[in-house]
Amino acid sequence: MTDLESARKFFSKDLYATEATGIQIDAVADGYAKCSLKLDNRHKNAMGHTMGGVMFTLADFVFAVATNFKKDVFTVSTVGNICYYNPVKGDILYGESRLIKDGRSTVFYEIEITDNKGTLIAGITMTGSHLKR
Repeated sequence: MTDLESARKFFSKDLYATEATGIQIDAVADGYAKCSLKLDNRHKNAMGHTMGGVMFTLADFVFAVATNFKKDVFTVSTVGNICYYNPVKGDILYGESRLIKDGRSTVFYEIEITDNKGTLIAGITMTGSHLKR
């Protein structure tokens, strides 16, 4: 089984991210993940725009995949800050993580959300705490 298949199997248990919102894992490596989300009407707010929580959910899931892939500890998010830069122009969102620091008890990531038209939608910083398995 490849790393990608293994990650997809493990995180398929995250039903909110995978079933309710439709996020899928596209790539995974140590300290890295890329996920995508095909947008539809369930992701829109009352004004017809993509709900801000969609981007945050995507970022939180990308963080979870990146930081919990092939680790001997579980990591949970403790702080997440998001800056919305531009409205969504495309119909697919991508979340891509970048490990900043993986310490003994905490971890720090930066995550970018873009769309399939190349628009930078949001930037997120996530802090997590390591827990013993």
